[in-house]
Amino acid sequence: MSTGKKLPTSAVSGSWRRGLAAVAVTVAAVLSVGTAFAAKTDITIGMQLEPPNLDPTGGAAAAIDEVVYANIFEGLTRFGSDGSVKPALASSWEISEDGLTYTFKLRTGVSFHDGSRFDANDVKFSLDRARADDSTNAQKQLFTGIDTVEVIDPETVKITLAQPNGALLFNLAWGDAIVLSPDSFDRARTEPVGTGPFRFSKWAQGDRIEIVRNDEYWGEPAKLEKATFKFISEPTAAFASLMAGDVDAFPVFPAPENLPQFEADPRFTVVVGSTEGETILSTNNQQAPFDNVLVRQAVAHAIDRKAIIDGAMFGYGTPIGTHFAPHHPSYVDLLGNSTYDPEKAKALLKEAGLENGFSTTLKLPPPSYARRGGEIIAAQLRAVGIETEISNLEWAQWLEQVFRGKDFGLTIVSHTEPMDIGIYAKPDYYFQYDNADFQKLITDLESISDPDQRSELLKQAQTIISEDYVNGYLFQLAKTGVASANIVGLWENAPTQANDLTAVYWKD
Repeated sequence: MSTGKKLPTSAVSGSWRRGLAAVAVTVAAVLSVGTAFAAKTDITIGMQLEPPNLDPTGGAAAAIDEVVYANIFEGLTRFGSDGSVKPALASSWEISEDGLTYTFKLRTGVSFHDGSRFDANDVKFSLDRARADDSTNAQKQLFTGIDTVEVIDPETVKITLAQPNGALLFNLAWGDAIVLSPDSFDRARTEPVGTGPFRFSKWAQGDRIEIVRNDEYWGEPAKLEKATFKFISEPTAAFASLMAGDVDAFPVFPAPENLPQFEADPRFTVVVGSTEGETILSTNNQQAPFDNVLVRQAVAHAIDRKAIIDGAMFGYGTPIGTHFAPHHPSYVDLLGNSTYDPEKAKALLKEAGLENGFSTTLKLPPPSYARRGGEIIAAQLRAVGIETEISNLEWAQWLEQVFRGKDFGLTIVSHTEPMDIGIYAKPDYYFQYDNADFQKLITDLESISDPDQRSELLKQAQTIISEDYVNGYLFQLAKTGVASANIVGLWENAPTQANDLTAVYWKD
């Protein structure tokens, strides 16, 4: 009802403006509080190496799994942060009494990122592809014991083994055993399509890879909406990127000399954990004169591990005398087989007919442990009469020349795959060690499930390769992680080569 009175236009205008101003102040205050306390939902992860492709079933580079493992791709099982084997696309399994048959029940309601449904046929396709004669899987030996893979129904798959294999569930947790769809496997190298909690978004080669949350994920959704993997090869640039806030975390920080500075800065958290990375002076066992065990033994005694760990890693690293992680319960301390003894190294070279020494190549991939360690090792070898021609290679070059081409004398690399001593049973592997007794031992190991028997064989395997001086065993790579103090959920240790972001979030 109208009173018949009218307010002056100016009064209406002024009152409206004052009310609007008050509302604006209130809204601004609310937004300000929300902005101040809202946790971030994206993260930028620093990595020193860029993956050559994004298909873990078709490449050996650790950087592939560091991006895609558990984030984009999943297998029947997976590794937890503590190294345990957990269900993934398989919700449960039953093992027959004779140990030959594994029956897996699969998750229901699972889709690949392209919308196609996941079922037992995808598992059969992936495992058959991995173990095929023409397979390019870098860890093909993981699947050699599989006799058949059968689809029982869309939610059940049965794996039958030629002989019992107590490590099957462990093997299926590797990145090399992830499940791909027949509809999209051929795009995995550049546009990976998986079932994981993140979807591939973008790859700006030479710079970064972006992934985004998969809102249709079958399991617990990721807390992060987006993650960017930023590739920074130079340690000084890695330091600068963290200090400037351009990178939120560097799970394996490449410049350990900077860790005390980060520890003193309340903006950061420094966590030093363990990895599965046996860092070795890899030796071409089929190239003269390294085909002579006396020469390989001489190289081993010419190496001062402490000087390498102190000089290249600033004290971060655990000396090893064989290709096995010291934190594993079956580890054998074999450091005594290759103590630092330059005079013994010279005597061994003389016994091998190389009293005046020899020259060889030392081809180094990009990681700082290799580049810095290479200079130190070159000086140590020179002191006993072994001259090395150092070549600093990019990762793709190293894979082509060393890993695939076997065109090298010596190289330095960290093998970050979990419990991978079985690679010494592959004569065509890049260091070309061929020992029939060792190969039989690994075959026997694969058929045994009893923990005590397996442990005894693992100890024998470590001893054989140490006493054969297959490679120069340097140190177990430490996981030197640096991250914003507000990030929660990054792995402390690295039971496999992964930057698992499934449980990562920012504190409010």
